[in-house]
Amino acid sequence: MAIGPRLELRVGQTLVMTPQLQQAIKLLQYSNVELAEFVENELAENPLLEPEERLLDEIGEREEGGDAPDELSDESSAEAPESWDEFDDNVTDSLETIQSSGSDGVPVVEDTSLDMDYDNFSDGDIPAGPVLDDAPAASAFEDWGSGGSTGFDGPMPELEETLSEEVSFRDHLHGQLSMHVGDPIDRMIAVYLIDLVDEAGYLTAPLQPVADMLDCDLSRVEAVLELLRTFDPSGVFARNLRDCLSLQLADKNRLDPAMEVLVENLDLVAKRDVAALVRVCGVDEEDIAEMVNEIRQLNPKPAEPFEHFISQPITPDVLMRAKAGGGWIIELNPETLPRVLVNNSYYAQITDAARSKQDKQYIVERFQSANWLVKSLHQRATTILKVSTELVRQQDGFFTKGVQHLKPLVLRDIADAIDMHESTVSRVTSNKFMATPRGIFELKYFFTTAIGSSSGGEAHSAESVRHRIKALVNAESSKKILSDDKIVEILRGEGIDIARRTVAKYREAMGIGSSVRRRREKSGALR
Repeated sequence: MAIGPRLELRVGQTLVMTPQLQQAIKLLQYSNVELAEFVENELAENPLLEPEERLLDEIGEREEGGDAPDELSDESSAEAPESWDEFDDNVTDSLETIQSSGSDGVPVVEDTSLDMDYDNFSDGDIPAGPVLDDAPAASAFEDWGSGGSTGFDGPMPELEETLSEEVSFRDHLHGQLSMHVGDPIDRMIAVYLIDLVDEAGYLTAPLQPVADMLDCDLSRVEAVLELLRTFDPSGVFARNLRDCLSLQLADKNRLDPAMEVLVENLDLVAKRDVAALVRVCGVDEEDIAEMVNEIRQLNPKPAEPFEHFISQPITPDVLMRAKAGGGWIIELNPETLPRVLVNNSYYAQITDAARSKQDKQYIVERFQSANWLVKSLHQRATTILKVSTELVRQQDGFFTKGVQHLKPLVLRDIADAIDMHESTVSRVTSNKFMATPRGIFELKYFFTTAIGSSSGGEAHSAESVRHRIKALVNAESSKKILSDDKIVEILRGEGIDIARRTVAKYREAMGIGSSVRRRREKSGALR
């Protein structure tokens, strides 16, 4: 066979990721915040896309004027390109559980396979069984669909309107600065030093660069710093933890020689080495215990009380509630669904006005892009709803009885049940949240690895095992601390086949200390 360049003609089939197909795949993994930002950008770039509310208002105005409304293009009228089947040709073919809801247009799933006869279960009630720790009360979900009415005249103010202005840490220091520092130069130095304080209230930056920047003597900067170290709260402008504790103890007039030595040997306090502390401090064990308790009352981060973080609530993508007579109702959250339509009236108007070939080509491309986006948004919504419904069906034990009954689940289980690819399920469950009677959970939470059963029965989920370990540790007394081996013995007695190293790994992941550490903490002793 000769070796050399030549031309060949081959026939084959390949999957080409078109820009539209790539866009549809990206939309699946977007969170509701990212999706809203993406849609806003598309609305700004594509003149044929209009928010549903604005377009409906325009139609209403034309109807009042006697003009017949033009036909709107939505997800039902937009024809998807043939490459859409490459994305997932089974998504829209098996949506038997999708039912159209009321006037809001949100697809609703009534999971008929979950219509079980729960004795103590009704619409809006929490099912019987242990409640997940830190889960919000059921009353948070009882008023869904009520329009937010509270019984007062007029709408209630938004959360942001009820927040009062909080004084920041630096504002607090500046307020004291005007009262204690009168010299303009010293005040300039103080303002500069206040800007260098970190979030904990410490000043770790060297002073020589400050003196060079302000063109003054280092001694003057140090003098201003000493004055600032007397400001409230006690311990601010400390150079390190030991310095911070010393400032607070000095403010309480408790910084005696023995306490100074104790502060200088915090490593021995962390090791709970009482014998070494007694030796270096020159006091007995009782005094050491009292001194350590005094240190524990101090604040290692003086600026922490001034940190005012407003927690931003998570907006769930899926809403789940109990159905009267048993079962669940799963629906998409209308607040997270972007509603855009294609303005066919404007499309016809500019198409007739276009003269050049480039203009007509641009209009056609924008029209196809708008149709594809509407179709992709609809496909994303139905896919999320379908995956969420299957998750609820397979994790029914968790919702009715608690986290102990969370089943081991992997992506393949959901993918096989709804006839989708694992990668599609993975994208759908990323950054998506579901509001349930037991709280708001990320969809990824319901996927846990399996731990075998010691009795040969059904496997247990890793999350339920972690919850059981935490419950055992919380229930132990200071006189009977459970070791990892004892926890393994208890779990195996309950039918959970688990190794000691797995228990230690789960315990450390939950921030639970060893049995020795827990015994010291619960007994309150230094050793």
